[in-house]
Amino acid sequence: MTNPETVLCVGAVVVNEDKILLVRQSKGHQLEGQWTTPWGRVEDGESPMNAAIREVKEEGGIEVSVTGLLGVLELPPPELGWVSLVYLCKHLSGYPSLQETETDAARYFSIEEYESLNEPKEPWSEWLIRKVYSGNFTATMNDPTNPLQHDGTFL
Repeated sequence: MTNPETVLCVGAVVVNEDKILLVRQSKGHQLEGQWTTPWGRVEDGESPMNAAIREVKEEGGIEVSVTGLLGVLELPPPELGWVSLVYLCKHLSGYPSLQETETDAARYFSIEEYESLNEPKEPWSEWLIRKVYSGNFTATMNDPTNPLQHDGTFL
């Protein structure tokens, strides 16, 4: 079974000191009421890295910089054909706030605050941020010796 189109998405794990940004998906969204990492589709003509920065601003209200690539995720059915690049980001400025209607809450959580959260957590986001909280992950960073230097190059 194949999807008639390939869809490129991005996700972002935003770290601010010992806290990670999560957003709660709004009513009507397929993940309604669940806390997730910011994510979304890459728009036509947009670079994936810039899409991640935009999605964090739209869903969480903060400015970030991308510090590395955490990985590539091919989504299972029913989103077969969807590919997501997942970035590690650093908080630059702002406070979590809503900028649009896809999410109804945005907040930084320490691991202790996250553990005590009694609201639904999207399973994949939970798995991912637990890896980041524990330091049990590898991010591909930009290598300054790479002769093809460009924003968004993680190799």
